[in-house]
Amino acid sequence: MAEETMNLFRKGMPIFGIFQDENRQKIILLLCKNKELTVNQITEQINLSRPAVSHHLKLMLDAGVIAVNKVGKERLYRVSLDDTVQLLKDLTVSLENSISSK
Repeated sequence: MAEETMNLFRKGMPIFGIFQDENRQKIILLLCKNKELTVNQITEQINLSRPAVSHHLKLMLDAGVIAVNKVGKERLYRVSLDDTVQLLKDLTVSLENSISSK
């Protein structure tokens, strides 16, 4: 059981790192509110340069907390938290089971 919990923690580390940054939190909230946005649209609403926003978006894409649709030349970013939410649920259940088994 402890090994399973540790594996879930390891799997979640990139996601936890993503959510530690306030700028990425703001971007996630913008995407939740607006469904899909381009880099330029995000940059207009947040106090960051376009390269900084692009950097944060890449990190979030790599961690799997957002997704991108390419429409013509535009790249539309959106929140994609299904896998993240499932991981957090699995981790919570595993931790609760660890407490219950004592």
